[in-house]
Parts: sequence; C-alpha cells; structure tokens
Amino acid sequence: MRTIANLYLGGPEGFYPEAAALRRRQRLLAEDRGFSVLLPSPLGPSRDDHGELTARAQYAERLARLRRADAGIINLTPFRGPGAEAGAAFEMGFLAGRSRPVMAWINLADEMEAEYRERVDGWMGSRLDESGVLRDGEDCEIEDFGLPEASLLWAEARRLFVIVTDDPLSDLTGFEMCLDALRLYAD
Repeated sequence: MRTIANLYLGGPEGFYPEAAALRRRQRLLAEDRGFSVLLPSPLGPSRDDHGELTARAQYAERLARLRRADAGIINLTPFRGPGAEAGAAFEMGFLAGRSRPVMAWINLADEMEAEYRERVDGWMGSRLDESGVLRDGEDCEIEDFGLPEASLLWAEARRLFVIVTDDPLSDLTGFEMCLDALRLYAD
C-alpha cells in the first residue's frame, strides 16, 4: 500500500469567478475520501499587492506545498487558450520530477474539442502542409498524436479523464474520478 496523505491540487481554479467555493467543494470531496488537501497559507500576501515580491512569496509558498505533497490532482482544462494553464503544467512537472503520482482531468464544453489539435484549430486555425504535417495559423507544427493534451502532460498523468460538460468551470466529475483513481492507486 502506498501512503498518500497530502494531496496537492493544481489548475486554474484560483482564477475562476467562484474560486473559493470551488476549492472548498474540492477540499470536502478529498477529505471525504481520506486525503488531506494542501491549501495556500491564509497568511500569504494580499491579492491587492501585485508586485514582484508578492509573486516570489507566492512561488515559494507553492513550492513548499508541492514538496509536501504525496500526490497531485491537476486540472488541465484549457485556460486562456487551447491548452492547460501554464502554472498547472509547471505543478504537474514539479510533482513528476519528485516521482509523485499525478491524476488529471480536462473539462470541455464540446466533444469535438477532445483532441488537442482540434482545440488549436478552433483557436487559431490549422492546415496540412505539403509534407502532411499539421500546422497552426502561424505555420508552427501542431503536436498531433490524437491526444487530449500535449504528450508530456498526457503521458505523465497516471489517469487523465476527459469530461464533456455544460459547466466546464465548476463541474467536478473529473476531479472525483481522479480522487477515486488515486484511492485505488494507494490501495
């Protein structure tokens, strides 16, 4: 049996309109399954201070939580573009570098967006070049493995659940599936 007590939650939820309520729901769901969620320190810097010192303090605080994590659940729902939020990708990579298991999920409003290449096409267009390589609207190659996210993120997730929902910002179906998968992993 693998001991997983401290669970890191990563993703763009902190930017969502109902961030506090959503994180509270996640924490309760995780605690109901026996996990302790590593939450940001309530003594952290004020959100009103947007300077470099605040950013460095938040970074240091996040790294401290990541180092205490036994596992992570990362929300890879596309955020401000066709792919995962940059901070979530960093957190996932950090956990991977520490050999911590990671489960992930992606919420999408449309099944047609289930492949990364389709989201890139919808965001900026795409075309096949003369060699049959898929390229975006700026003529850069699009990673095209038919996966829901970039291959490094997809491959690192022990489980990656893709959920089609009318409510991509607050549907926790994928999160609950990650919790259940992590419980099985720990048993």
